[in-house]
Amino acid sequence: MEELREFTIPFVGLKLGEHRFDFEINKAFFEHFNYKEFNDVTIKLVVTLFKKPTLMEFDFTFNGSVNVYCDVTNEPYIQNLSGDYHFIVKIGEEFNDENEDLLILPHGQFEVNIQQYIYESIVLSMPTRKIHPGIEDGTLESDIIKKLEELSPKGSDENIKPKGDITDPRWDILKKLLTDK
Repeated sequence: MEELREFTIPFVGLKLGEHRFDFEINKAFFEHFNYKEFNDVTIKLVVTLFKKPTLMEFDFTFNGSVNVYCDVTNEPYIQNLSGDYHFIVKIGEEFNDENEDLLILPHGQFEVNIQQYIYESIVLSMPTRKIHPGIEDGTLESDIIKKLEELSPKGSDENIKPKGDITDPRWDILKKLLTDK
């Protein structure tokens, strides 16, 4: 995948100590990764680089919102996101990114591209189930909910006649297993 230059940090000329980088993440960033789950994105990302003699520590802190579709009603809504991520960069014999918290760059490398780490940390901070806040508090007005209410069964529980205590004898035998401990 082609690297986005704005997320490439040259570390060779940096002094030892703390360095801060601010980024604005938008929808174009995720389109670069061919990720189409977000309708709109507004995220502020702060990257703090702690340069030490033998390694570099990166801390990401992001905060913002994404516009996504609800898993229940398919209505778009704003999902707030925040999170952080920490990883270490070392210089070694050859490139190695097998460990998610450690990146090894080959000798002679003078910059590091952090776009993949940004992408993964933001996408993984999304809740597994995206539910519109209007569903939880009952204020969502949508055509889908109106149609579901229209098509829901309209009978009271009084019309349902109980069959009494007639049960299948096979279940009675199984119920004895619960009480015969």
